[in-house]
Amino acid sequence: MASRSTVERMNRVRKTVDKYRARREELKKAGDYAALARLPRDASPTRIRNLCALTGRSRGVYRKLKISRIKLRELALEGKIPGMRKASW
Repeated sequence: MASRSTVERMNRVRKTVDKYRARREELKKAGDYAALARLPRDASPTRIRNLCALTGRSRGVYRKLKISRIKLRELALEGKIPGMRKASW
């Protein structure tokens, strides 16, 4: 399970990205890369890390479901994901 600080940091980064989204687009259209570089680093969307919604794990996260591969497997085994079950033959 990821630390609470990691999850809180990603929430803060998301807020910063949303705050500066319009400004970044304007500066990119104008080609003013010097002003773009003066914006906070966390204003860039590439700083956002996909975290599992259940555990906060950062690796192996399915974008569509927003959960990690481990939790996906557990939930599938429990039958909590409609239309998904573990293969057996």
